[in-house]
Amino acid sequence: MVVAMAVDALTGWPSPLFARIGHPVTWLGRLIGAIDAGWNRESVAPALRRAAGIAGALVVIALSVVIGWVLQSLLAAGWLQIALVGILAWPLVALRSLHDHVAAVAEPLPGGDIAAAREAVSRIVGRDPAALDEAGIARAAIESLAENASDGIVAPVFWGALFGLPGILGYKAINTLDSMIGHRSERYEAFGWAAARIDDVANFIPARLTGFLFVLLAPRRSQALSCMTRDARRHRSPNAGWPEAAMAGALGVRLSGPRIYRGSLTNEPWLNEGARDPLAVDINEALAVYRRAMLLLAAILAILAFA
Repeated sequence: MVVAMAVDALTGWPSPLFARIGHPVTWLGRLIGAIDAGWNRESVAPALRRAAGIAGALVVIALSVVIGWVLQSLLAAGWLQIALVGILAWPLVALRSLHDHVAAVAEPLPGGDIAAAREAVSRIVGRDPAALDEAGIARAAIESLAENASDGIVAPVFWGALFGLPGILGYKAINTLDSMIGHRSERYEAFGWAAARIDDVANFIPARLTGFLFVLLAPRRSQALSCMTRDARRHRSPNAGWPEAAMAGALGVRLSGPRIYRGSLTNEPWLNEGARDPLAVDINEALAVYRRAMLLLAAILAILAFA
């Protein structure tokens, strides 16, 4: 996993490679999309749609785990296996991509280019960017950074460290299922039920680990810890609140709160209520916390590996 993190930090997933072959997550997405189209029928009773969703999720996860197991079993043991597994796991660790997407939001904001900042933030969040002012844009970017640090790096690395390629591929299948069908909408309330619940379980430890990594590297360590332990459970997600609340305390800003999502206002509770709204400079400070936290994670994994 250290190899995977290092390769991704250096190269990301190159655009020419994406244009030629796509990405493992897009391959998973096509499989999930096909299952959704064929098995999620609106004419079927909700109980049967839930059963179909459970079966579909298990098929995608099992297939991913088996592919990972076969690939890893074909590799000879030793340092060569470590290097090759790391290279195969590299596309599944979104270390650089997350950093670059959030940095792209921070770049135009200080100059007052709200339109460019809205365009950049629309690539990483689902809320309506047209309704966001500078504070809203900064808040959305920081929340996305905190949550996706858990979902996109810490969680896949955690499961990969435990189980190798089967672990990291299985987790990415779970996470992709949740992002595509784990929604509380009329179409996916029943069919996506299993995907959402499995994702909650898979992210339980990584989300809390991410929060504690942020606390350890925070410029305001005590505030980050108190905010995380106090406010994490107020979040609508059982997991995302931990890294987001830790980051809110680390920066001394408030996150979450009411937002417009898919045309509707959702009254989410504030994390670190009473603190000031974030600004462009806070995005850069959040990125600094993120970089230090990911370096610490890699160092911990390296120490464990050699120990």
